[in-house]
Amino acid sequence: MQSIADAIADRRLPPGTKLTEERLTQIFGVSRARIRAALAALAQIGVVELRPNRGAYVARPSVREAREVFEARRIVERGLLDRLTRSGPLPAEALARLRAHLALEKAAEAAGNRAASIRLSGDFHLLLADLAGNGTLAAFLDTLVRQSSLAIAALEVRPATDCAAHEHEAIVEALATGHADRATDLMIEHLGAVEDRLAPDAAVPDVDLFAVFGRAGLAG
Repeated sequence: MQSIADAIADRRLPPGTKLTEERLTQIFGVSRARIRAALAALAQIGVVELRPNRGAYVARPSVREAREVFEARRIVERGLLDRLTRSGPLPAEALARLRAHLALEKAAEAAGNRAASIRLSGDFHLLLADLAGNGTLAAFLDTLVRQSSLAIAALEVRPATDCAAHEHEAIVEALATGHADRATDLMIEHLGAVEDRLAPDAAVPDVDLFAVFGRAGLAG
């Protein structure tokens, strides 16, 4: 399941891609039952759509669904930042982890590695959730990040990194200096900026699953 989930998150499998069971069993060398179970699990978190008598597809969010996901992210991430900053500036260890992650984001941007930039962008938010120490909220945010990445892939007006590294850097510096309200404002602003890039787009891709996965093994 993880291989398919990662391909969706990295946008190697765009919204609307048909996930043919027969091809997936050939690619991963597992039973159709296992493929069905993996697709059903991904449907539970909203990144795959199971259509009766038609099979499985990478979910293609509507504009309304995308707006709802971003509204949920603002609510959840505001709460996580509040939890993270209750005791003042972040500890040195937490800041070191965040700055190490920022270095990876900047390196991916400099290299023009869009897939890595997309993945690291989402991971930054999940790292903040991990540092906040609420596993339930972190798990919920993981689902929201996957869904919002899918919405961007389906509806963005122009290609762009979801959350540029410099925006994340500004949030980290606000956290480092104990400016909790400033960090929250920056987070809400940049989530809003990402959402503002969304617009309806009816194009559905034609994707070769063998080209995406090769003969990789199915993880998870």
